[in-house]
Amino acid sequence: MLRLTFLLRRREDMSRQDMQRYWFEEHGSLVAGHSRTLGMLRYVQVHTTDDDHTRLPGRRGQMEEPYDGVVEVWWESKQAMIEATRSEEGRKVDQMLREDEKNFLDLKRSVAWFNYEYPQVNPTPENVVATERSSLVKLYFPLRHLDSLTFDEAQWYWRTHHGPVIRRQAHGSGIVRYQQVHRDEPDLTDAINRSRGSETEPYLGHAEVWMDRSSMGNPTPENRAASKRAYEDEANFIDFSRSTMFLAKEHVIIDRR
Repeated sequence: MLRLTFLLRRREDMSRQDMQRYWFEEHGSLVAGHSRTLGMLRYVQVHTTDDDHTRLPGRRGQMEEPYDGVVEVWWESKQAMIEATRSEEGRKVDQMLREDEKNFLDLKRSVAWFNYEYPQVNPTPENVVATERSSLVKLYFPLRHLDSLTFDEAQWYWRTHHGPVIRRQAHGSGIVRYQQVHRDEPDLTDAINRSRGSETEPYLGHAEVWMDRSSMGNPTPENRAASKRAYEDEANFIDFSRSTMFLAKEHVIIDRR
């Protein structure tokens, strides 16, 4: 299954609240109405919360500012996505959506990439969602790798070494679900960013972690020890100064899986 991640920054003349409202009420309806034309299996809006995100990095130091939200789209396959979006009708819909994005997004400072998921802590059925009314929250961690590593080396380390580190301590960390989402399909990624005039470098991928807020407000000794081990291993492959993290809530608009 192919997935799109699109990190969003709002226009400078809009508040985050106004941007998220337009995105959900106006743009979301447009996407939903044309989702079958575009071959979408699932479409989710991930809205950054009003939490104090400056406290999240901790010992990671200064990181990039949080994004205002994330678009997530799934297709059955790469071929299914290409056939739908490059059809005559698909091109018309894509053009219409790109024009509407200008009403609420700073497209130069937003960035998208195609990717594949590598579940690490994954309860079944896969129905964990950090809805607005749920006590769950989703931690989004878009990351870039150290210059001392190649793209492939960093993804390999992340997948084969860091993944097991987090899995071993998931219970002590209060993690409900954890996925690594690795950037791939460079030609498609380049094309979608060119079409929107993005001037932002895509990330290596992103980690996404679902947690209950009750495990975050009053960390136990186990929580603190797990966080320390996670950070120490992250430092082996992540350039924190070019990465970011933020908390968010999920709005599932379309789900046909």
